[in-house]
Amino acid sequence: MNWNTSLFESINQYAGKCGCFDALAVFFSEYLQYFLVLAFIILLMKNFNKYQPLFLRVTAAAVLSRLVITEIIRSIWNVSRPFVGNNVNLLIEHSSSPSFPSGHASFFFAISTVVYFYNKKAGIILLIASILVSLFRVFTGIHWPADVIAGAAVGILSGWIISKIFK
Repeated sequence: MNWNTSLFESINQYAGKCGCFDALAVFFSEYLQYFLVLAFIILLMKNFNKYQPLFLRVTAAAVLSRLVITEIIRSIWNVSRPFVGNNVNLLIEHSSSPSFPSGHASFFFAISTVVYFYNKKAGIILLIASILVSLFRVFTGIHWPADVIAGAAVGILSGWIISKIFK
C-alpha cells in the first residue's frame, strides 16, 4: 500500500462515525467556500475602490490555478477519485471526474496566497480555512491526500506568480 492510500484510509476511517463531526466536515468541505466568497463580495461592496486591486489579483490567481493549471494537469494525468473502485466512507455525493489535483485546494490556496501578500493576518486566516477545506475533502472521501497537496502547491504557485506580476 502506498503512502497516499495509507494516509487516506487513516483519515477517512473516521467518517460516518459521529454525526456532529460529519456535519462539520461536510460544512468545511462543501459550504465554507460560499461563506468565504460572500465575505469577500461584502468587503468589495463596502469599499470597491480600496479592494479592486485585490479583487483583480484574486480573480487572476483563481482563474490561473483552477481553470488553467488544474485543468491542464487533469487532462494529462487522469486520477480516479477515492470512491471510484474503493470502499470508502463517502459523506458527499460527487461526480467521478478526475481528482488530481484538487480544484478546491488550488482555488482556495491561490486566493489565500494573494490575500497573504496583501494582508498577512487575513491571509493566514484564509490559509487556515484552505487547509480545513482540503483536509475535510479527504475526510469526506472526495480526494486523495496527494490531490489536495498538489492542489495546494498549484494554488500557492499561482498566487505567488500573480502577486509578483501585479507588483
